[in-house]
This record gives sequence, C-alpha cells and structure tokens, in this order.
Amino acid sequence: MADAFVSFAVQKLGDFLIQQVSLRKNLRKEIEWLRNELLFIQSFLRDAEQKQYGDQRVQQWVFEINSIANDAVAILETYSFEAGKGASRVKACVCIYRKEKKFYNVAEEIQSLKQRILDISRKRDTYGITNINSTNAGEGPSNQVRTLRRTTSYVDDQDYIFVGLQDVVQTLLAQLLKAEPRRTVLSIYGMGGLGKTTLARNLYKNPNIASSFRTRAWICVSQEYNTMDILRNIIKSVQGRTKETLDLLERMTEGDLEIYLRDLLKERKYLVVVDDVWQKEAWESLKRAFPDSKNGSRVIITTRKEEVAERADDRGFVHKLRFLSQEESWDLFGKKLLDVRSMVPEMESLAKDMVEKCRGLPLAIVVLSGLLSHKKGLNEWQKVKDHLWKNIKKDKSIEISNILSLSYNDLSTALKQCFLYFGIFPEDQVVEADNIIRLWMAEGFIPRGEERMEDVAEGFLNELIRRSLVQVAHTFWERVTECRVHDLLRDLAIQKALEVNFFDIYDPRSHSISSLCIRHVIHSHRERYLSLDLSNLKLRSIMFFDPDFHKMSLKNFRSVFQHLYVLYLGMDVGCRVPDAIGSLYHLKFLSLRGMDDLPSSIGNLKNLQTLVFRGYNCQLPQNIANLINLRHLICSYSKPLVDICKLTSLQVVDAICCDQWKDVDPVDLVNLRELGMNSIKKSYSLNNISSLKNLSTLRLFCRDRQSFPSVEFVNCCEKLQKLMLEGRIEKLPNLFPNSITMMVLRLSSLTEDPMPILGMWPNLRSLQLSRDSYEGKEIMCSDNSFSQLEFLRLYCLEKLERWHLGTNAMPLIKGLGIRNCPNLKEIPERMKDVELLKR
Repeated sequence: MADAFVSFAVQKLGDFLIQQVSLRKNLRKEIEWLRNELLFIQSFLRDAEQKQYGDQRVQQWVFEINSIANDAVAILETYSFEAGKGASRVKACVCIYRKEKKFYNVAEEIQSLKQRILDISRKRDTYGITNINSTNAGEGPSNQVRTLRRTTSYVDDQDYIFVGLQDVVQTLLAQLLKAEPRRTVLSIYGMGGLGKTTLARNLYKNPNIASSFRTRAWICVSQEYNTMDILRNIIKSVQGRTKETLDLLERMTEGDLEIYLRDLLKERKYLVVVDDVWQKEAWESLKRAFPDSKNGSRVIITTRKEEVAERADDRGFVHKLRFLSQEESWDLFGKKLLDVRSMVPEMESLAKDMVEKCRGLPLAIVVLSGLLSHKKGLNEWQKVKDHLWKNIKKDKSIEISNILSLSYNDLSTALKQCFLYFGIFPEDQVVEADNIIRLWMAEGFIPRGEERMEDVAEGFLNELIRRSLVQVAHTFWERVTECRVHDLLRDLAIQKALEVNFFDIYDPRSHSISSLCIRHVIHSHRERYLSLDLSNLKLRSIMFFDPDFHKMSLKNFRSVFQHLYVLYLGMDVGCRVPDAIGSLYHLKFLSLRGMDDLPSSIGNLKNLQTLVFRGYNCQLPQNIANLINLRHLICSYSKPLVDICKLTSLQVVDAICCDQWKDVDPVDLVNLRELGMNSIKKSYSLNNISSLKNLSTLRLFCRDRQSFPSVEFVNCCEKLQKLMLEGRIEKLPNLFPNSITMMVLRLSSLTEDPMPILGMWPNLRSLQLSRDSYEGKEIMCSDNSFSQLEFLRLYCLEKLERWHLGTNAMPLIKGLGIRNCPNLKEIPERMKDVELLKR
C-alpha cells in the first residue's frame, strides 16, 4: 500500500513539472531529483511491506516513505494555489525566491524532503530491504478493464440464502406471520460469515412481510453501541427526518427517547430488525421501548452470541443458523467460480480439499471461490492451498481470517485501495456504485489512459465483486447500482487501513483520531470532531456520514481543509456553505445536501470532477461555468441552469428539472453520456437533446403524470442504448435508434399495443412495462419479433388479460418478471419454463 502513496506523489510531481513551465532551473532540478528518487525507492517497497509486520523498524521506514510522499504533494499543491492567486506564475516564482510572506517557500521545503530521503535510503541497507521489480508492468489500464468486464459474473445475497436454506426461510416466515397477537422476538444466531444479516434482510424484504407490517425499521447495533443513538435512529426510520423531529430528538434524554418511541409504536403493527447485537445488555436497554399492543408486532435480532439469542424473549423463537453440508458447500463454490467445467480432475481435488476445510461457512466458501477464479492452472491453485495449510487450525479447519487476508493480499495496489475505501462507510450501509466510483476517481486510484476513468473504475468494482470481497445489493440495466461489504470484510478493511494510515474513523468516546492518516471519517458527533485541533494536518479527505448533520460551524475552514480532494458533507435544511469553500483549490469531489444555495466562490474549484448538490429551491451561481474539469453534475434546484454548455468535460447530468434544460444549447457537450431530467411538461420541447451525439443513457420523468411533448427527437440519438420514459405518451413513434438495448416505460397510458413497434428493435435485450404503461387488454408478440430480448418485465398492468406469443418470438429469453397483473389469465406455454426475475 505504501506503493500507492508513492505512485500518487510521483504522478503529482510529474504533473507539476509539466504545468509549471516558469520554474527556475535550480528548483526544477530539485523537484526532478525528488521525483526520480521516489521512483527508485518504489522498487523496494514491496519487499519492505512484506517485512514490516515482523520488524517494527521496517514498519517505521515505510511510514516515513508515506510521510515524505504526502508532504511532497502538499508542498506543491500549496505552491500551485498561491501561485495561481498571483498576477502571473512568473511573478509567483520570483516571489518564492524573494521569500515574500504570501508564498510558500518551496525550495526550502524541497531541501528538507531531500535530506529525509537521503536518511531513509541509508536505513534501507541497514534493514536489509531489497529491490523487487514490479510484475505485469506492461498491462495497461485499457487491457485490464477489458479483462475485468469480460470475466465478471454476479452472484448476489440470494445465493447465501438458497443454497441449503430454503426450509429456514419458510420456517422463519411462518413464525413472523403466525396468528400470535403478543409481540414476540425472533432471534437468529451463529458465527460471523454464516449469513445472519443476509437471512434477516431476505425476511425483511419479503412481499408478505412488507404487506403485513406497514411500519418497519432496520437498525445495526454492532459492538460499540450507543443506546440513545439507536433509539433516535429507530424513531427517525419510523417518523422521518424533518428538522423539527431532529431538533426535538437532540434535546431528549434516554428516558424521553424510550417513552417517545413507545408512544410512536403503540398503535402500529411493526417489525423492527435489530442487527448484530453483541451483548445482552444492548437488547435489555432497548426492549422497553418496543410496546406489546397485542397486534402481532415482531422484532428480529441477529447475533453471534447464543446467550443473547436465548435471553432475548422467554417465549420467543430462537434459530441457530447451521453450517452448509459438504454437498451444499460444493454447490455454492461452483456458483461463484466462473467456469467449474474447466477444472481438470487434479484441480477439482484440490478445490474439494479446501472447500471441505471451510466447514460449511458460506462467506469463507465464496471468498475462496473468488480467489481461485482469479488463479490460472494447477500450480497456482496448489500455492493457495499450501498457504492456507500453513495456518490450519488444530481441528483441521481454515480460519476465515486467513482466507480473507489471502484474498486481500492477492489484489493489485490499485484494487487494495479501492477495497479499503469500503471500510470508510458505516457498518451495513448500502453504497451507491456511482458514488464510490467517483470517490475513487477523485482520490487518484484510477489510472489515466485510453479508457474512460469511469469505465476503468467500474471494472475495478466488478473485480472486487467477482472475488466476493464486495456484495451486490442491487442491479439495474445490467449494471451494479448498489453494493455493500460483509461486516467481517469491513473489519479487515479498517484493520489494514490503520496499518498503513490509509484512513481513521473518529472515536467520540476518546475524542481522538489519528493525525497520521490523510483521510478522516466521522460517523457521529461531528461538532466534537471539529473541536479538535486540525490546523497542522495535511488531510486529503474528510467524510461526514452523520445523517443529521445540521447546525455545523466550520472554524478555520481554509487552514483545516486546504489540501482536500474529497469533502463529503451531510447537512440539514438551513445550513449555508461558507464562502471559504472556494479556497479549496484541489477539491475534486464535493457532496452536499439540504442546502439553499451555493456561494459564488464555488466557481474557483477548477479541479472539481464531481458536484453532488441536493438543494431546496436553490440556484447555481453564474461562474459554475468555470468548472472546466467537472464530469458529474448531480443537482436538484429550481432556478435556471447557467452556462452548462460551457462545461464540455461533463459525462453525467442528473436530477435536473426540465425548466433548467429547455433553453440550453447542448451542442458542445460532446462528452455527455448520461442525462436524467425531471418535471417535464407537454408544453416544453426536448428536441435539443438530439444534439447530444454521444448520449448513451437517458431518463426522462414528466411532472405529476403529465404527457410528454414529442419524443421523436430520440431517433437522432444514434448512440443511445438505455432509455427510460415515465409519463404519458400519446403515441409511440415508429422510429427509434437501432442502438437501444434497454427500455423502461412507466405511466405511459398507451392505448395501442406497443409490442409490434418494440418487437422490431434489432438490439433490444431488456424491456420493462410498468405502472399503467399500457391500458389495453392484450399484447401481441408476433413471429420473429424481439429477436435479441433476454429479459422481460410486466409490472402493474391492471387491464392486461391476454398475451399472444408467436412461435419464433423471443428466442433468447432467459428471464421473466410479472407482478400485479391481476387480470392476466395465463402466460404463454413457452414462458412457463423461463426463470422468474426478482423485483
């Protein structure tokens, strides 16, 4: 991982030398020397990292390398910012040598770094750190991302459930739904990695549960719990997060919160999941808040502790989650392996030995499978077995921690960084795929090359999923849209991150956070964190995940945040972004919510790549057009969209209102690939969208079930692949671009059968008709139609009665979803064998 810090510094030094053409000759030579020396040291880092865990001196040597790399970046970034404020860069350089106060003394700082590098170079020989040449140096990011995309396969949480656990699901559903008026507790217990949370999540999302319990809440407790925070979170899940509620909850004592929650629930039939309870005291401190109104309410507890489960409710139901049988284990292993059939008998024998030693633990099995799927040939599989056998337990089973660590150590440096980043998010949190991809880009984890950085980053995410280090939470249009990590893997990420000072999470109990880490994460008590002295730190990222982040005061904003690349703020209504945010010259990712407007200084952030701004009746300032490197603009606001046509780097524009778009001339937005627009009215024209020649994804939503204006413009979008239209369509056009592969129609209120038109699209692979998109009684799919269709979903078509399917129609269909079509008498015979799709 130290290699990542040094690689980043080398890249920044190189960029600096290119950009600062007016540097004096002597200073340029010093920076070139520094860059070359870091490149040389980089070749020793792999050996050093292997030795550091057994030698504290080597560990300190690696830490010093990281510090030098980070300090070098901070020095140059401060210079660039100060020089940019001068009349010219030539003047700025002269000012440095004259040691004028307003400029950073770069030459003196570089000399200090040079001395530190010479010192650690001497120590390298003392500690016996040797040169290890990098491998796979010739594989560039373009080849890598193509490989990752080609080999990715998704196996989501359901595979944990339905390999040997179908009977468990039905048993627990029966317990939750049985005619027992008393509030009862259902406890699920077992060791980490058995799938307790996944099982509880499957029950929580079951349609029968959702319809039976109108009030539901999910809360994660974990080892370090705070009863007041848990009570507040349950209340907010049930009642919502209005400003009045948040202010009220902040003033309450623990007793007040308990009474408030009881009153909130006493008239409701509720289901609350209390996930990951470690101590019986945690449940004891909560259970008084759950009233028994004799209306069939239920609580689900998941825990690793038998005593917690057994004592949760004297008359409750306790289920001990079992391990998988050998046959079930091999079945699960095969589901995750890319191609079981390619195994030669010797490889199969090795795999069965390793799977057997996993003792039926699902998480261990899928991570092992993900690791082996990346290894080619018998020799590499044998090496994995040999490594695991070195750490075998006395009872001849493999410790899951050894499998997880081995899989982590097998990652490239870039993938290690990407995986560690998941440890930043709160436990059990679902992470938006686009969000973490953009964060990776801002942090500099994604190499620059011929491929779009977004595509490379998506390939990295898919690789982590394929290795079962990341779980899929949701997919849409053949892409992962949401993901999460198992809590054992999150623990691993946090442990590894602390070892290399990658990030640290603020601990409000000790009121401390590491000053050595360049990324600070705050999950709660944001005001206490901000009261720390942060002025001398060179922080790269600050991320606040407190969902009720309001009334925040940012003192010494410029001095604390001046080196930031990522600022992730969760605020509530009424807060204002300080003008000083415009001084964060290096910022690449900025996420805000609940704001009224942005200050005009936002236009100074020339390096910004992503702006996520969830505002209320807000306005973007005129000088947003200065954000020349902006790639992702996700903003909800009501005032006119200013000069967006000048942001030629834009790749994604989402959540905007049509009022802001209708007068835009987007002809220069040549890089825009994705557009999402709300509040469309029939009186508007959308014809300017046809100017977006590289648009591949388009989502359009009408206001309050209104009608679309003409959608004929879509035919001019020659590269359009994914199209979603929500709103009335008076007539579906006959002409659509042949490039479309995925289509969703909602609330279209079509009176004519759309299938004859849609069936002729030559590349359509996925079609969803939902929520009254069609008001007729029958659909006709004629012979030879839908030649490429693989997935069909028919949802909430209440008037549909008959479905006629031609003999040769839909020859490639492999997934069918039908929901809430009450009058549909039957589906075609040929469709009865097609796999049913999950919602």
